[in-house]
Amino acid sequence: MEKTNNNIPTAEELAIYIKEATVSVTNTYEQSPVVLMVDDSIIGTLGNFSASIGKAKSKKTFNVSAIAASALANGTVLHYRSSFPENKRTILYIDIEQGEPHCQKVLQRILCLAGLPKDADSDNLIMLGLRKYSPEMRLAIVEQAIGTIPNLGLVIIDGIRDFMYDINSPNEATNIISKFMQWTDDRQIHIHTVLHQNKNDEHARGHIGTELNNKAETIMQIEVDKEDKTVSVVEAVHIRDREFEPFAFRINEEAMPEPVESYLPKEKKTGRPTKGPFDPDKEIPKNVHRPALDTVFANGNISNYDDYIERLKEGYGLQGIKLGYNKAVKVATLLSDKQMVIKEGKDYAFNPEYHY
Repeated sequence: MEKTNNNIPTAEELAIYIKEATVSVTNTYEQSPVVLMVDDSIIGTLGNFSASIGKAKSKKTFNVSAIAASALANGTVLHYRSSFPENKRTILYIDIEQGEPHCQKVLQRILCLAGLPKDADSDNLIMLGLRKYSPEMRLAIVEQAIGTIPNLGLVIIDGIRDFMYDINSPNEATNIISKFMQWTDDRQIHIHTVLHQNKNDEHARGHIGTELNNKAETIMQIEVDKEDKTVSVVEAVHIRDREFEPFAFRINEEAMPEPVESYLPKEKKTGRPTKGPFDPDKEIPKNVHRPALDTVFANGNISNYDDYIERLKEGYGLQGIKLGYNKAVKVATLLSDKQMVIKEGKDYAFNPEYHY
């Protein structure tokens, strides 16, 4: 079938598109597989895209490195938890802003975070540095890569603004977001991209930011903590699933992002009802602790802090007390203060003789 000279589809082509796009109540449609979570909240499914936004120096690239490493390991890094199918285990990382030496550092960081040697390339991780190309050439290269790389599951694009000549162009923004929707649907992949925020407010920059807010599955914000400039905080500003509790990370001496276990999110007053911070001593009934801790320590002592926190979430959840990461940290502090859980060497141990 031929298109007309002005590239408008023919009537025959449009009839095919209409047939493909028709939704029927008698058809069976599969739910999009969940591939990326923060704690217990879904932030990424196949066939959709998400984004990280943040101001300059907020450590956006460190954060997105953790997402890539989680996918590469198909496990947990920071608070990101990946579960890609076996035929979707290849990751494509696109860096458009930095030169090759910086890209190589990011590549090494991802490998280290995933528990892999940083001096050997991984078959499941492909990085492209596209800084030297024009915006239209970058878009063409990415489209070709997405269309041809086998077993592709996750594409990270750092950053989306560099596909554009004019960040405030509605036409360019609509074209790029349309490409994202086409790529994710056709290849059944997840795309995570990065965009700067405006300096003077919390909005993602330009018309492309507006389009991302309207179409993305999840938008996460990375922000430097106002009281401790070495700490970056990640929170959901738009999410289709339930919100995850904000979490924090800092860059350690090996130049790797690591979680700040003691971080407690600041209460936001704008647009949210005023509520005091979570107090487990007041909000968890005393008779809940023993059955919860019986479950937590059913298999004996726990040697790893993150495992301990996860078990607390599970044990108290079975008693009807829902805990996110930060609430579980507060519960852990209470249990330690009350000597309900004690340290035996490096292990966390239940003290059944406690008095509360």
